[in-house]
Amino acid sequence: MSDTGTWNALAERVATHVRNYLNGLEAVARGDGGVHTIPLLLLEVSQVILAGAQLGATADVILPDNWEPEVGPDPDLDTVRQGLGERLASVDEYVEVFDPYKDTEPTSYRLSDDLVDVASDLVHGLRHFEQERPLEALWWWQYSYFNHWGNHAGAALRALHAVIAGARLDVAVR
Repeated sequence: MSDTGTWNALAERVATHVRNYLNGLEAVARGDGGVHTIPLLLLEVSQVILAGAQLGATADVILPDNWEPEVGPDPDLDTVRQGLGERLASVDEYVEVFDPYKDTEPTSYRLSDDLVDVASDLVHGLRHFEQERPLEALWWWQYSYFNHWGNHAGAALRALHAVIAGARLDVAVR
């Protein structure tokens, strides 16, 4: 397979994970998850982290002209953020050591913010992909994975896991 074919295949796989994540997040924000909200979010975040791991294990994506074409304004995700905040009210706030090698103090975060921050980065790359620019999509997804959404997805995964583990092991989380 040519380099272009390899990049296109990876872009298609990542785009599928991104669409699934965005659709799942929107459904949960609407309340479609019911009592399964936390387990569904754990699955969605885990799946999108798999896409991030694929990007992290891939050689650096380099754009030929070393610039990102404009895709226009990104969609407003405040409705999703608000819906998630409502669904996650009892567990939305958590504490995380964001970079275990550089940070020494825990910082407060919100699951709803982290989940939407990830979505925002992913949707930006998806817009490149849907405009038939898979290399730009991969570049953005990979760059933003290392720079932003990978940390937020990892932190959200740990928080969601803690909620589920606490419930399953009958340990009070809050």
